[in-house]
Amino acid sequence: MGIYDNVIATGDDILQFIPQRPPMVMVEKLHKAEGGQTIGSFQIKEDNIFCEDGFLQEPGLIENIAQTAAVGVGFEYRNENKDVPTGYIGAVQRLTIHKLPEIGKGIFTEINVEHKVFNTTLINGKITCNNELIADCTMKIFLDEK
Repeated sequence: MGIYDNVIATGDDILQFIPQRPPMVMVEKLHKAEGGQTIGSFQIKEDNIFCEDGFLQEPGLIENIAQTAAVGVGFEYRNENKDVPTGYIGAVQRLTIHKLPEIGKGIFTEINVEHKVFNTTLINGKITCNNELIADCTMKIFLDEK
């Protein structure tokens, strides 16, 4: 059984970890959230607001990376019986889009936390489709822990 076969949360369960609501939800399944690593997946549908000309566009890929990171943080906070914080993208760096995924395809997103200082986290995110790297970046995320 591979990591992608393991499912921790799906569908409506994901909503407890992120502030987004449909049609802005860009993560369908949580496969792993531990040790500074989060893995999520998402099936690209024709009615997705970030799809155009048969493909998920760049803003959708960036949002998918950010939300996958948020799902991991939300999962961690829920397990510690804490309120889930709201996160904000502070910076996106070294973004490379190798290929846009087609409608109907599934993507897997892997987040690795590189550094945490107070309420700021630096992550590396990468998206694969059919085991091919299609996008990657580093992202600085600020947490609003009220």
